[in-house]
Amino acid sequence: MAGPTPISEITFIGSDTSLATRVGRPFRRFLEVEAAGGVLLLVATAVALVWANSPWSDSYADLWHTEFELVVGNFHLGENHHLNLEVLVNDALMVVFFFVVGLEIKRELVTGQLKDPRAAALPAMAALGGMVVPALVFVAFTSGTDASGGWGIPMATDIAFAVGVVSLLGNRINRSMKVFLLSLAIVDDIGAILVIALFYTDTLSLGWLLTAGIIVMIILALKHLRVWYIPLYIFLGVALWLATFESGVHATIAGVVLGVITPAKPLQTKQQATQWVQWMREKGDDLFGVDIHYAAFHMRESTSVAERLETALHPISSFFIIPIFALANAGVGLGGGVLGDAAGSRVTWGVGAGLVVGKVVGVSLFTAIGQRLPFTTSPPGMTPTHRLGLAAVSGIGFTVSLFITGLAFDDESFIAESKIGILFASLVAGVLGLVLLMRACKREVFVSPPLTPDVDVETAS
Repeated sequence: MAGPTPISEITFIGSDTSLATRVGRPFRRFLEVEAAGGVLLLVATAVALVWANSPWSDSYADLWHTEFELVVGNFHLGENHHLNLEVLVNDALMVVFFFVVGLEIKRELVTGQLKDPRAAALPAMAALGGMVVPALVFVAFTSGTDASGGWGIPMATDIAFAVGVVSLLGNRINRSMKVFLLSLAIVDDIGAILVIALFYTDTLSLGWLLTAGIIVMIILALKHLRVWYIPLYIFLGVALWLATFESGVHATIAGVVLGVITPAKPLQTKQQATQWVQWMREKGDDLFGVDIHYAAFHMRESTSVAERLETALHPISSFFIIPIFALANAGVGLGGGVLGDAAGSRVTWGVGAGLVVGKVVGVSLFTAIGQRLPFTTSPPGMTPTHRLGLAAVSGIGFTVSLFITGLAFDDESFIAESKIGILFASLVAGVLGLVLLMRACKREVFVSPPLTPDVDVETAS
């Protein structure tokens, strides 16, 4: 793995001031930790729960239900939608989150774990089990009720929380198992995106849907012509979001589509970038600003557009958008008998059992079956306890589960009961997974390599 990006001493954070050394650089190191996004997500969730159950709970509901309108000439944005701050977060800000997910999917398909069919087969099978079995568990609990349409809720895996939990083990767990979990979660995201697009879509407007399709074709044509003018793509991206929003398909699908069609292969090789550095050195005193700009463009193109965008947007998504989403959606009032109602609710039990039992059974069972097939490769050292631990961690549904809850239900009681199930189940899944993985790590025995015949035993010891 590549180390952290070096800090330039000409910037504030690289300076020797006490504020930079005591605040700036420690905060930067925190943001580079894999679990940092999960920590902020947890803090935002706690704030939302405390706020929603405090004497100021009315202000929580009033804030997120604040209505607004956007009218440009005769065009009324969301004329058929009820626009408020919660909708703004879920339908606009979350597009950036799903755009980053789309970039991650594209990167994995082009240069990552999912590029190799044998390496991708096992996490894909595990993800399939982790989607099908939880959905069946939920349906078993809610069959015959109006809540049965929420079967997509326990299918999701929260990448930030899941990777954050596993990262707490540090080097005690094989990195290949972390990659397995990440690949599983990405395939799970692909499944969740398809479920949202196919099953949680409002009445379609064919005109707007056709407009969205035309915009995608324009973007693909520009990509083929190697037009890289970023402001143009920003304009087309906003237009695609608007067309998708008005079409009835959930607007976040626009983010995924943009991410997947973003170029993931660089225009220049690393070797060519090095040649430009050498060219600049040879120019010496004859190097002008226009030369630096020209060479910098070619060196920058040794990194793909997808990688550059993911690097720029991942912190915004993890440290800003997702915490705001949690703040807007995780606030559930637990008073007035709500917990008692949830304890006897088939929705709560369906979500909880789906995320905990369904994920553990589905992921571990399908992984065990996949390991016996000739066309898969398994992470080295994966034991049955590792399988159970990773399966349990994948039961942390949280972000996408909360997101699908808002799409699946209109009934406020169903929404509250589902959110309570998600919160408690994600907590149980995280703790259970961490305990199982810690137990699996303790059982691993380090076997020292045999000494070669020409090594002196006393010297080696």
